[in-house]
Formats: sequence, structure tokens, C-alpha cells
Amino acid sequence: MPPRKAPTARQRRLGAELRKIREHTGMMLTEAAALLGTDRTTISNTESGRFGVSAERVRTWADSYGCPDKAYIDALADMAAERINGWWEDYRGELSSGALDLAELEYHAVGIRSVQIMHMPGLLQNEDYARAVYAEAVPPLSPARRRRQISHRLKRRDVLDRANPPACTFLIHEAALRMTFGGSKVARSQLDFLLKESDRDNVTVRAIPFAAGGFPNASSSTHYVYGPVPQLDTVQTDTPTGSGFLDAETRLTNWRAMLERTEERSLDPESSRDFIRKIAQQI
Repeated sequence: MPPRKAPTARQRRLGAELRKIREHTGMMLTEAAALLGTDRTTISNTESGRFGVSAERVRTWADSYGCPDKAYIDALADMAAERINGWWEDYRGELSSGALDLAELEYHAVGIRSVQIMHMPGLLQNEDYARAVYAEAVPPLSPARRRRQISHRLKRRDVLDRANPPACTFLIHEAALRMTFGGSKVARSQLDFLLKESDRDNVTVRAIPFAAGGFPNASSSTHYVYGPVPQLDTVQTDTPTGSGFLDAETRLTNWRAMLERTEERSLDPESSRDFIRKIAQQI
């Protein structure tokens, strides 16, 4: 199998999970190669995501390493068996790899929990609001690049319409609710859209008022994406230079705890809807 030029985050994740399983046995690459009847280069390239791997090989390697978690192995085998050319591939070469990896992550999500401090959640933005956000980019985006960014952002929303959509909880700070990107008219329209989307059975919107005080990681937005098993959860964070993806076990545990504490500070869904309506009237 020829090596990939640029493996996606999901492909790298599959390889990294195979490496974790091997390392938990205490095996070095040379020992694993002897056990599996292959060479250490093949194992190394597979663990880095540069080489693809079949579902059968995933099961064979995991069994040889003595991994006891059947649900985890099944989830990894399903990842290996995927032959999807997702819609995000239409944007490859035009948008950042982080933007494409996020779309792929959301596509495969079982659930999503998001904390937004200064912007509306990307999955709940309408077109005018998204256009106003991208208008603030530095350096300015060309008209063509801005259209592609907006198109990609709106296309991400389709995940909410699929047959078995992820269960989503969006915790939105009052600062984000009051930010008037594009002016008052655009901001009110976005808040109305947010209320409409909150009527979905799979979408919960909860507001975090200024009066709630502090909460963990209040300085940045967080996107926690649930996989089919807890080991395959991922945290996506926004930085000025792009997206960051975290999946170390300890970090996932800490992020789950932080999200729980943040949600405790938020209003319940119905009170949040009343809160958002009042802000819309004030803008």
C-alpha cells in the first residue's frame, strides 16, 4: 500500500491508537515486528498514519497485543474499514487542514459539547453572521476565499440534519450573545436563528450569563467531540493560528470535568431561551 502524502487527523488518530495499544504492552517496535511477522518500518508508518491499515489487520494486531477491550477494537476496525470521500475533500487545497479535520470529526461524532466565549457556535451560525465574522479576518480574505470559508461553515451544519445526528449541547457565554458582528440587524437575526435551532430534538442551547461568574478555561472556546467509545473522544480548541486537537487520556478526563463545571454555571435550556430573547430585544 503506497504511503499517504498527507494523512488526515482521523487517519493519524487510528495509527496513534494502535501505537497506544502496543506501548501498553511494553513492546518496542522490534519486538512487535517479530510478533506480527512484519518489519518495524511498516509498523512505524502505520502508527503515524502514513500507511493505511485494514480492519482485519487492526483486529489481528490488537489481538496479538492482548487488548481486552472489544468495543474499542470494534471502533478502531470500523475506522479502518471506512472508504469515505467526505464533502470536506472538495475544499482540500483551499482551506486549512484543521478546518477539514474538524468537519470530518463532526461528521463521525456521536455527540458534541461546545463552549463558546465570543462567537456563536460554528454549527449554529447563519450565513450573514458567518460573513460578518470572516469580514474581520486579518489579513483580509479575498472575496473568493471568503465565499469558500462561508460555504464550508454552512455545509458543516448538515451534520445536524442527518438520520442519526449527534446529540449536541452548546454552552454560549453572554459575551458571544451580545457581540454584534455585522451590526444590530445581523446580530438579532443570528439570535433568532439560534432560538430556532434550539428547537431541534438533538440540540440543547444553554446560556452562561455574566452573573454566573468564572468557570474553567474561560479564556477560549472548546469543542468536545464524542466518539463511539470514550477512548476516541477528541477536544478541538481554537487558537489565533488555527485549530488544535487533543486526545490524550488525561487531558480528555480533565476537559470532561471542566465542561461539567461550566455547564453547572449555565442557565437551564428554557431559562436560556428567555435570556436570549431579552438580549435580542436589547440589541
